[in-house]
Amino acid sequence: MHVSYALPRRGLPAPVSFRCWVTAALAGARRRAAAELAIRIVGTSESRALNRRYRDRDRATNVLSFTAELAPGLRLPLLGDLVICAPVVAREAREQGKPPAAHYAHLTIHGVLHLLGHDHQLEAPAQRMETLETRILAGLGIADPYADERGRRPFG
Repeated sequence: MHVSYALPRRGLPAPVSFRCWVTAALAGARRRAAAELAIRIVGTSESRALNRRYRDRDRATNVLSFTAELAPGLRLPLLGDLVICAPVVAREAREQGKPPAAHYAHLTIHGVLHLLGHDHQLEAPAQRMETLETRILAGLGIADPYADERGRRPFG
């Protein structure tokens, strides 16, 4: 796992925290094979540009996941990349009354699950994904992020 920061690291989680959250997500999803991914912590302009280019949404967003596109037959442990927008995460944590580290943990786990093929576009898969996220976070001592917002997706 590689973590890069496109803005000053002050107040942001350290790479060791991201490693802990990624490891928990992989274990919770029962991923036993080796896995590699990159995490980039960005500001609003980079998040907005990526969201506009790849998702046709002209706004910064909390997390974007980009699954690795490997050539057919190429077997590498590369899962893909996560891009997390620090200002959006900070704002959402304040608005939701949760510690920023808990929100980073949630978004990291959420992004890793996307890289593993989980999705929340339809209700049944969304329920499974939320249940898995909640279980993984509970294992880290982090409260259910959906407890107060059932029925409202905090992503997208």
